[in-house]
Formats: sequence, C-alpha cells, structure tokens
Amino acid sequence: MLEQLKSLKENALSEIKNAQDAETLEALRAKYLGRKGDLAKLTEQIPSLSQEQKPAAGKMFNEIKILLTEEIAKKQNEVTQQKKTTSPSETLDLTMPGLNFGTGHIHLITQTLRDICDVFTHMGFAVVEGPEIETEYNNFEALNIPLNHPSRDAFDTFYVDPALSSTEGIERKGGVLLRSHTSPVQIRYMKKRSPPFAIVAPGRVYRPDATDASHSFMFHQVEGLMVDKEVSFAHLKGVLLEFAKIFFGEETKLRFRPHFFPFTEPSAEVDIACLICKGQGCSVCSQKGWLEILGSGMVNPAVFKAVGIDNEKYTGFAFGMGVERIAMLKYGIRDIRMFFENDLRFLEQF
Repeated sequence: MLEQLKSLKENALSEIKNAQDAETLEALRAKYLGRKGDLAKLTEQIPSLSQEQKPAAGKMFNEIKILLTEEIAKKQNEVTQQKKTTSPSETLDLTMPGLNFGTGHIHLITQTLRDICDVFTHMGFAVVEGPEIETEYNNFEALNIPLNHPSRDAFDTFYVDPALSSTEGIERKGGVLLRSHTSPVQIRYMKKRSPPFAIVAPGRVYRPDATDASHSFMFHQVEGLMVDKEVSFAHLKGVLLEFAKIFFGEETKLRFRPHFFPFTEPSAEVDIACLICKGQGCSVCSQKGWLEILGSGMVNPAVFKAVGIDNEKYTGFAFGMGVERIAMLKYGIRDIRMFFENDLRFLEQF
C-alpha cells in the first residue's frame, strides 16, 4: 500500500512538472485528486489494512494530497505568469484571416430626414433646429392654439414642469414641455429674423400616443416656412409638388383637401397618389388611391402678430410632415415600430 502511494506521488509530480497549460493541470487535478481519482481509489483500501499499517497509510495519504494540491497551484501560477509575459507575436498567427467587422451605416430615419432637407435646401430653404424642451407659449400660444384646445391637455402633451416658466424674459402662466411639433422652431426663428426667409425645421417630437403599427410616442417631423411679400397659396402648392416629384418620382400626383389648423388660414391636408397602386386603390391605401403625407396652409395673421411681423406687409406659408410616415410610404414599411426595434435584419436592408 505504501509503495503504491509513493509511486502515485512520483508519477503525479512528474506530470505536474511537465504540464504546459491550465487545461492540462485541471485534468491532472481530476485524475489524482478528484472524487473518483487515483488517490481516492487507494484510500478505499485503507480499511482492509492491519491495525499497524493504517496510521502510516493514512498519514502518507494526507501528505500526498496536500503536496499535490500545492504543486498544482504553484504550477498554475507559473503558467499564468508565463502567459502574461508571452509576446503577441508568439501567440498570434498572422497568416490566419482576421475577424470581419461589418461596416455600419446611417439609420433609415436619419437617411430620410437628410434626403427631405436636401430637397428643400436645393430650393433655397435653410435648415434650422431648436430645443426639444419648449415653453408652453412657443408650443401653443404663439401658434394661435387657445388654452382650451384639446392638444394642450395633459393626455396629449408631455409636460415637464407645469409651474410658472419664463418666456423670453417675461413671466407667464404656463409650463415647460416636450415639444409636440417642430413649429416652435419657426416661432423662435421669426422672433429673431426679419423677412424674407425660407426655412425647414427637422427634429424629434413627443406625444403620449399609444404605440401601435402607425403611432409612436416619439417620432420625427420636418416643418417648413416661407415668409415674404406677396407669398401665395400657389407658391405653397408649387413647392410641395416640386418636393414630391423629386422625392417620390416625376409621375407623383398630389391632392389638396381643405382642413383646419389654428396656425394657418386657409389650411389644407395634402395627399399623395398611392405609390403601390398608382391611385387605382389597394389594401395599403384602403382602396382610396390616396395617402395623407402632410398638413399645410398660409400663416395665420395671429401668428405674425405674436412674433412681431407686419401681416399687412408680409404673407407666408407653412407645412409639416412626419418623417416616419414619409419613409413608410417610400419604402413600403407597414409598421412604425420597426424603426426603433434595432433589428439588424430590418436595418441592414437600407
């Protein structure tokens, strides 16, 4: 029995000494010190020894177990240190192919936003931006939206601070909110600039809508504004038709329908002939042949009064479109949630 233990110790120490990596050491630990290892098998024979042999065998068993445990730990430390000091050239095979990292690209919404702005900048419009946290005055009052208007209700607007807030240095009753459209950018611009000017204002907007295939609580808009002497509704129609032909194709048709917006008068909603059925009627356009893409109209004189522009001398038009809506129409996307789910299978198509 004692000779077997001595032989096991010598073999184990030799194998531990020659081990070159952590995997081999772990295998040796299991082989000699595991619950079903060689040392455990020998200890099963101790009860069969004579009373004189048992103490010596038990003592040697414990000594060997402690020795092998210490040697394995010491060798593991040596292997770890050696791995740290090994130069990359000794472990890196430069002949092997490298990892293939895919090239990223711009998100479809950003692409669409830039494409829309590019069309208008080529027509002479400047791109301006404003804060996403706005005053209630800029978001509603200056745009001729009265206090009792449904859009000012807490169910339709994200209010950040409903307490008194300062607007342009004047203390007013009203809150601070996440803008519900990008029209406040027009208010800020008109307060600081004198006509003539033509601008588009892209950006994120927020409304507490329930999320579904066509609605999101955060989405993107592009607002447009042109102010000058003798600007007419005909100019508005010409600009929007030119945009549609450039963005959607030369054969694109538009339809203007009378509507109401507090900040424009007269107002119109603009439809585009369905891109799928070319106006013949299909499931995408609910057999109507037309799809709404934006709202528009002539700037209400009350808005000019709020920003200090002489409405007897100047006229202007404004329009606003949802970027997600435009992208869905152009690329045939049925669910707005796909833009924000970060599914690479969808994003890599664009």
